[in-house]
Amino acid sequence: MTINTIKMRKFCSPFRIVLGLALILGAVVTGIKFLYIGILPLVAGLINFCPACYFTKQCDLLGKDIKKEENKPQA
Repeated sequence: MTINTIKMRKFCSPFRIVLGLALILGAVVTGIKFLYIGILPLVAGLINFCPACYFTKQCDLLGKDIKKEENKPQA
């Protein structure tokens, strides 16, 4: 099974940012310190780091896979 890296990056980065902000907001509102773990997905989303790509080795972490997909001639 291969991963469509372009679609995944377009969805995952904003999703991680929103998830991180929601967890941090939950920590501030409820006082549960564990929810400050939202810093991790927030930073990952901001620097466009894809943990799924890292662990599955399906795409290039430096974004070279996106350039390869954009340069392909379309039929």
